[in-house]
Amino acid sequence: MEEKLKIRQAKIEELETLLEFEQGIVTAERPINPTLKDGEIHYYDLAELVRSDLSAVFVAELNNELIASGYVLEKEAKDYEKHDKYAYLGFMYVKPEHRGKGINQRILESLINWAKERGLNEIRLKVYSENFSAVKAYEKAGFKPLLLEMRMEEVE
Repeated sequence: MEEKLKIRQAKIEELETLLEFEQGIVTAERPINPTLKDGEIHYYDLAELVRSDLSAVFVAELNNELIASGYVLEKEAKDYEKHDKYAYLGFMYVKPEHRGKGINQRILESLINWAKERGLNEIRLKVYSENFSAVKAYEKAGFKPLLLEMRMEEVE
């Protein structure tokens, strides 16, 4: 599989498939996040992420089929942080039948390399604390927990 797998930047013509990946992420996150609305929802402006000079969407292609994705976005840091800008990662998706094969790791490497090429050495992402396999994969890649966001249902 290794020699057939290509990691490359997405093309705007692939937007339909990218939108399908987004719904795959939503489907996976619904059991973890009870605040999500029913029906089709969108987290990202994928067309803008593909077109912008401040971001890049990477995909994994196997035998002419897109099977995974991720994006990197250059963001302004808060005034009180040590760095001026940082790279934010998101849209991490691998089709279910291709999971556990190191494909997400390859996407992650491409996203991090894009950030490094732009001098961004602070790299962040968000992951649900209950998504244990993702947390483990990101820790293996060198990420460390920074902040735990908590919530409470409305109290009557």
